[in-house]
Amino acid sequence: DPRVKGWLLLENYTPTFIFSVLYLLIVWLGPKYMRNKQPFSCRGILVVYNLGLTLLSLYMFYELVTGVWEGGYNFFCQDTHSGGEADMKIIRVLWWYYFSKLIEFMDTFFFILRKNNHQITVLHVYHHATMLNIWWFVMNWVPCGHSYFGATLNSFIHVLMYSYYGLSAVPAMRPYLWWKKYITQGQLTQFVLTIFQTSCGVVWPCAFPQGWLYFQISYMISLIILFTNFYIQTYNKKASSRRKEYQNGSTATVNGYTNSFSSLENNVKQRKQRKD
Repeated sequence: DPRVKGWLLLENYTPTFIFSVLYLLIVWLGPKYMRNKQPFSCRGILVVYNLGLTLLSLYMFYELVTGVWEGGYNFFCQDTHSGGEADMKIIRVLWWYYFSKLIEFMDTFFFILRKNNHQITVLHVYHHATMLNIWWFVMNWVPCGHSYFGATLNSFIHVLMYSYYGLSAVPAMRPYLWWKKYITQGQLTQFVLTIFQTSCGVVWPCAFPQGWLYFQISYMISLIILFTNFYIQTYNKKASSRRKEYQNGSTATVNGYTNSFSSLENNVKQRKQRKD
């Protein structure tokens, strides 16, 4: 799409590919490097990081909703060239959405630094590694139109998710955080709604490329399978143990991420009660 020509990171696929390879290398080598080292707290930076992503997600959600309204976007199928100036507004916001997927690599790096290696699951790595690459192609070929829907829902979910992460990094707030399970349910609902809305573009086609619609449906199905498996493993099979850990104030798990500082705090106690 000529409208994104010259934009940061979009001119050439090489930087996105290199970032993705570096991410996978850090996922592989990071735990090995940290094996014989004490975990880092990262508590202060986690609060700032999650607050930043919460605000960015809120900004993207607001701009996408207002852009869709201003452009009179059709829910059933919207092409990439009929929204006028609203299309450019959507494109600019979706670039930030693409760029946020690079920032979110830090989710995994914090796991490594805190030695929460059991949280670096197939779901976690697959989702992070693929999204940056997928959105590079989206931004270069279909940077507006029907592409808005999944990003809008995901931005809203991320407002809830990263605010939860940020609050859970504050020990005094953990007893009041009750919505972790519902964020996972929200993610699954998001995938189902995105499949439905994408399918509308297949049934009632417009000028939006059909290949992208079929690809998005396939990708959403893969996420539904992985997130459903995570949900069953976390909230069904391990319900009793999770409840016990939560009562002890040690665990807060959501969408393949654990915001638990229990392992860190145990290490802190072993090191003469050093405060973070």
